[in-house]
Amino acid sequence: MAKVCLSLGTNMGDRLKNLREALDLLEEKVHIGRVSSVYETEPWGFEDQDRFLNIAASGDTDLGPLELLSFTQGVEASMKRVKTVRYGPRVIDVDILLYEGVEMDTERLTIPHPRMRERAFVLVPLMEIAEDDAIPGESISMLLEKAGSEGVICFREAPWKG
Repeated sequence: MAKVCLSLGTNMGDRLKNLREALDLLEEKVHIGRVSSVYETEPWGFEDQDRFLNIAASGDTDLGPLELLSFTQGVEASMKRVKTVRYGPRVIDVDILLYEGVEMDTERLTIPHPRMRERAFVLVPLMEIAEDDAIPGESISMLLEKAGSEGVICFREAPWKG
């Protein structure tokens, strides 16, 4: 079993329901151990859209990194995610942030997630559920200090098991 950290985001429909449904679907292959509080954030990259709800979740899986990627993409597809505009509206987005003991950079997957270091909407919830040194060679708190947490608002405490 490998420990993984995931980021989930949604800005369409019933956002809390979308997060709950995604976690339920993820449980099929990832034993979810911790879930952060829910944070409401401004859109990133494409600003003409509704605000997002974001969480981080950690758990254990028997899947390898590429199998996990295929599985998370299947979760997105089962929830009817349609990719239209890059960084655009989505019913659910599931990103692999960290995978225990793995650093990789391929055309399909990069671990640690390459853009998480600059995204407060990822770092703030990740800080809640992961050790400060979970990112190889880096401190989440130092990255968060650089990125700032402006615009990341706690929407509600984690309503899921933890």
